[in-house]
Amino acid sequence: MKGTHLGEFEELVLLAVAALHGNAYAVTVKGEIEERASRKVNISAVHSSLYRLEEKGFLESSVGGATNKRGGKSKRLFKVTAYGFKSLKEAQSLRQYFWNIIPQLSTQE
Repeated sequence: MKGTHLGEFEELVLLAVAALHGNAYAVTVKGEIEERASRKVNISAVHSSLYRLEEKGFLESSVGGATNKRGGKSKRLFKVTAYGFKSLKEAQSLRQYFWNIIPQLSTQE
């Protein structure tokens, strides 16, 4: 397993895969991030992140059935592993910890 650090974009990709629950492939992940995060995303960046997250053990993939719409080409479907969910929860916990220790923002004017 390669490094276990989650970058910001990798975390977004992992969250999108989790949200898509069973229908996560590069195009749907791209759409989910663009819609939910209001952020323009390059499809090749999504592909790279999906494969990198799989290499790190956060995701696993399988090949779906071929469709006429895709010219007979199969989709690679991704799902979050138990390790991936654990890492997401740890990232959320760490962020929440820091938000909780920041003094009230209204006093920093």
